[in-house]
Amino acid sequence: MNTRLILTATTLAVVAIFIAFNTSTNHHVLFFFTPTPIPGSNNHRHTAEIIHLTGAVGPESLAFSPAGEGPYTGVADGQIRKWQGHGLGWVAFAFTTSPRNECVQPFAPEMEHICGRPLGLRQFMSSILSGDKTGRLMKYDKSSKEVTILLRGLAFANGVALSKDHSFVLVAETTTCKILRLWLHGPNGGNSDVFAELPGFPDNVRRNSEGEFWVALHSKKGLLADWVASNTWVGKSLLKLPLGFKQLHYLLVGGKPHATAIKLSEKGEILEVLEDSEGKSLRFISEVEEKNGKLWIGSVMMPFIGFYNR
Repeated sequence: MNTRLILTATTLAVVAIFIAFNTSTNHHVLFFFTPTPIPGSNNHRHTAEIIHLTGAVGPESLAFSPAGEGPYTGVADGQIRKWQGHGLGWVAFAFTTSPRNECVQPFAPEMEHICGRPLGLRQFMSSILSGDKTGRLMKYDKSSKEVTILLRGLAFANGVALSKDHSFVLVAETTTCKILRLWLHGPNGGNSDVFAELPGFPDNVRRNSEGEFWVALHSKKGLLADWVASNTWVGKSLLKLPLGFKQLHYLLVGGKPHATAIKLSEKGEILEVLEDSEGKSLRFISEVEEKNGKLWIGSVMMPFIGFYNR
């Protein structure tokens, strides 16, 4: 048995025992699990207000109508819901599949391919830990109904946003904790580069009215998660262990719920970092939408959205 195999087996055994121990007790995690602080962070996100979705989970993405109505959000069981204010609350706006006789549970991963959300939580964990690079950035032409592949070989392609002047498009590469930029026009047209490197796993990217970009981090990245993400053989080995989603997710996020949003300039510079570092109100966020002086915040895992007054 070679040295690397022995080291791998020993390390993974220790990690597996430690994960199982800490997720079943109230013990503190070791320092290498805990994400490092972000310099200049504003830890005020715990003051965000929460709007619960009764009977629904996972309001991942948010959108407003041209008239400013909403937000609208899709949830785990394939519904699209509309927020009508505190007086009327949430209403069912549309459904992504029909018929829906079997879609009766707010969260049922085994039914997601039937009820409307094919990318389940276990699948996204597998994509990150295995180092999968089959992601693509695609363009759909509504007139010709043709699809063009713009980028290939992405490590968990995620959120997409177009620049204000339409000169470039951004795509989050979750596994590598990067935002990539593809130039659409100008002297660099057709070329891609790294727009920003982030201290955690980016989900959706949304542009505000000023042309800046809000990036929601599913979680910050601790030292151990960084090691796993940088060495695909470690992640692949972890997937072979008898660990469920809870244990694998615990490893990825550093042992405790938290929320982080980062605002980037049109040049990819970090302008602002907002956090709920203890997960008191928000955790595992997937999107930040800036609208009328408020930040509206979604989460792929939680049964609520949040909003934060600027």
